[in-house]
Amino acid sequence: MIVVLALCMFFVSSASFAADSKALSWGTMAISLLGGLAILLYGMDKMTEALRAVAGERMKDILAKLTTNRFAGVATGAGVTAVVQSSSVTTVIVVGFVTAGLMNLSQSLGVIFGANIGTTITAQIVAFKVTKYALLMVAVGFGMLFLSRREIIKNYGAMLMGLGLVFFGMAVMGDAMKPLRSYQPFLDLMVSMENPLIGILVAALFTGLVQSSSATTSIVIVMAGQGFITLPAGIALAFGANIGTCVTAMLAAIGKPREAVQAAVAHLLFNIFGVLLWLLFIHQLAQLVTFISPTADPGLTGAAKLGAEAPRQIANAHTIFNVVNTLIFLPFLNQFALLVEKLVPLKEVTPEEALIARFKPQYLDEGMLKTPPLALSMARRETRRMGEVVENMLAGLPQSVFVGNVENMTKIRDMDDQVDALYAAISQYLTLIGRQHLSKHSSDEALELVTASSEIENIGDIVEIHMFHLANMYQSSGITFSDDELQSLSHYHEKVLDAYKSALAALEHDRREVAEMVLEKEEDIIGGMDKLVSECQAKFLGEEHTPKEMVAFTLQNDILENLKRIYEHSARIAKLVTGRAFSTMLVATE
Repeated sequence: MIVVLALCMFFVSSASFAADSKALSWGTMAISLLGGLAILLYGMDKMTEALRAVAGERMKDILAKLTTNRFAGVATGAGVTAVVQSSSVTTVIVVGFVTAGLMNLSQSLGVIFGANIGTTITAQIVAFKVTKYALLMVAVGFGMLFLSRREIIKNYGAMLMGLGLVFFGMAVMGDAMKPLRSYQPFLDLMVSMENPLIGILVAALFTGLVQSSSATTSIVIVMAGQGFITLPAGIALAFGANIGTCVTAMLAAIGKPREAVQAAVAHLLFNIFGVLLWLLFIHQLAQLVTFISPTADPGLTGAAKLGAEAPRQIANAHTIFNVVNTLIFLPFLNQFALLVEKLVPLKEVTPEEALIARFKPQYLDEGMLKTPPLALSMARRETRRMGEVVENMLAGLPQSVFVGNVENMTKIRDMDDQVDALYAAISQYLTLIGRQHLSKHSSDEALELVTASSEIENIGDIVEIHMFHLANMYQSSGITFSDDELQSLSHYHEKVLDAYKSALAALEHDRREVAEMVLEKEEDIIGGMDKLVSECQAKFLGEEHTPKEMVAFTLQNDILENLKRIYEHSARIAKLVTGRAFSTMLVATE
């Protein structure tokens, strides 16, 4: 980081350094440094991607069970971040949850506080002298990734190979920096890092650029291992990395609701306040970690001793900094939330904006796409939301179709516009999920949601088109259903509506037993309606009827036929949950 900046400065420096610079191969050094940095960042990206694939389902379960308990929030944030090795990923997920209304600001603060603790695991791993095993880790990970047929083994192989690339990139950078040990202008530049404000600023800028505090901390530890920076300078750089990592969350909040912006601003303020709190105590923190960290071989002196001790000391300082900050701010979580709400107040929503919001997806956040299990969880919630709109349409049928109230039916028909809008958004979102690297389980889940959303949309179309047509026929013909006919229609309507609601619940919560109950109702609903129609036909054919009575008979049969179709679509949703409809899912994606 700082080394690359220094090289750039030296390339445009005055001629006074010309004689010294001839002794160094700047081009080779720059290539090695940039190449090592690229390997490190690529390895960290691959490791994070594999970890998310391995732990995605667990992350979904943990975040789904999140409560208003602030300690549970901190534990959740620390645990998830320790798994995915990126506080930025956790914070982006939190922003997505806040946007979806699944988490309030106070809950998000607890997770954000914990995320900073979780990210210290990376620094602790990097501080171990394991770079000599880097290529072995790459080789073993490569073998697991490309030779195994099991998805879980492939993911663990990608994780191990990514970690090996991180260490290999660190080794490449460390070797490239060795000539600088005797280059006085560079050593003078490193002395300037003793000013904590400069160190914090440089580290914050670089972390904002690469969007990974773990990468910055790794580079700082490499520099410390070469004896280039002192412990206080390394601590200041680690502080700056904590501030720079907030850039990712701030970018994720652009264009999102104010609640999401509040979460991102809270992340930034927490890290800035934490750094300001420790700014005057860097040397005291350095003394503390020197006391608690392992000491080097007594025979080492100067830069060699510093290089042997500083990496572990910086990692320990990074951990203490984040843990203590969380403990300090946690009791004031509510006050912190009030401060953020004052700085970023919520806008009052006008009736027009509320109407527009109805047609916008509430849970679909593209920031979740890199974690497919969470993205699928959001798609499932949005599918349920679309299903609830259709549920309201179905619930209004007795007050519209059964009595020929076209005005009520028009309102119900207009609700299908929202269904169509949500269906299009869900389909597009699932397409984007499908472009990610999915496990077989996630791929099957995506296919299930594609089909389920299509079935729900079909039910909406039945109500919008066919039921609306029947309400018009009822009103224009001037008929009136008898009490027995209304009772029969209401009876089966209630059964179909209950089956549909159960299918939605089974889909949302993946409850197989509820889905089985929906399928068990087939004989009662379909068989019952078929029997009713047969009895009515037999009775109708044995008597003479007026034209209005004939229209009423036809309308009753048509309504029952459409209720049967609605149940059949509901049953297909239930079959998806029970795993009986894989062939249906394949047809739906063709």
